[in-house]
Amino acid sequence: MDFDTLIDRRNTHSTKWDKMERLYGVSPDEGLSMWVADSDFQVAGPIRDKLQQLVDQAVFGYADAEGPYREAVQWWMQSRHNWTIDTDSIFSTTGLCNAIGLCLDTYTQPGDGIVLFTPVYHAFARVVRAAGRDVVECPLVNTSGQYEMDFDAYDAQMTGKETMVILCSPHNPGGRVWTQDELRGVADFAKRHNLLLVSDEIHQDLVFKGHRHIAMQNAAPDITDRLLMLTAPSKTFNIAGLHTGQVIIPDPALRARFAAKMSALSIEVSSIGQFATTAAYSPEGAAWADAQIAYIEENTKIFEQAISEIPGLTPMRLQSTYLSWIDFSGTGMAHEEFIQRVEQGAKIAANHGTTFGTGGESFLRFNLATQRTRVEDAGTRLKTAFSDLQ
Repeated sequence: MDFDTLIDRRNTHSTKWDKMERLYGVSPDEGLSMWVADSDFQVAGPIRDKLQQLVDQAVFGYADAEGPYREAVQWWMQSRHNWTIDTDSIFSTTGLCNAIGLCLDTYTQPGDGIVLFTPVYHAFARVVRAAGRDVVECPLVNTSGQYEMDFDAYDAQMTGKETMVILCSPHNPGGRVWTQDELRGVADFAKRHNLLLVSDEIHQDLVFKGHRHIAMQNAAPDITDRLLMLTAPSKTFNIAGLHTGQVIIPDPALRARFAAKMSALSIEVSSIGQFATTAAYSPEGAAWADAQIAYIEENTKIFEQAISEIPGLTPMRLQSTYLSWIDFSGTGMAHEEFIQRVEQGAKIAANHGTTFGTGGESFLRFNLATQRTRVEDAGTRLKTAFSDLQ
């Protein structure tokens, strides 16, 4: 399994590489793209083989991929996460942003408050606001470089207008793998305030040694009457462009409402995405995923070491994901200055922390799912850009 060979994604309609100059002022010819959360790795062999088979067949008519696809999702969640899923509970959407939009449309009303633990994946707030709902930010507490939750503070914030809470588990951008007690705390918070709980677990397979992801349904089996689980193979297997995700709904009543909404909007996912997911969620795909996790974990160690050598920069120690969350507050620089040094000095495109909500103001997010030479280069570039601090 080769993760080291450089893949040139420039001029391939890649969002990550071909939009970086327009959005960040960093030319792809001399810069590094470390923003969008997809990887620069070629997909696993089983996926390529399946898609090549479809191309060779040269017929893209209606396809019945649903049965094997659902079985593969069930097998993966059971074997990788000890999570048993009923076949009828699996709904397919065109990715997880679409899934969140459908959950909002199905179960909430315009003007409802939607709780987010911030800083958090920026698309949550974007979709919530676009749906005419109100974002209710419950800030995470940064305790010695690790995010924690303060439920006493969150309880005091609730007004009664809130109807849903969205959890990112594992957490993006902080990389936390929430513990059993923390997940139980979220579940109890949802019960206290009569909130539906949407648990986005798209990064569940990208967990480092010494940590274990717990599916929310396993952590709090007593709240299935208010639980909506979101999963997808896109981050694990770098197939985000195939736009295939799952909404898994244990409760029959909630399931019926979601099914009715899907039917009313006539939403069906691409069979190609289902075929790719079936190939990914296999023993061969599991072996590839394990190798990738080991590679990303080593990338993370290398990058965090480089960052730690720059005075004023502090990496949040990742427990999962491939997204490094770096705090620049120790430099004493204004937001605009440290961004300029990263983008114009180091020539790196990274996500601005402000887009992740309250608590992200002094941070940038760097994508480490790329070839190791690029990760090493990024560390060197940042050291040079902030050399006056050393």
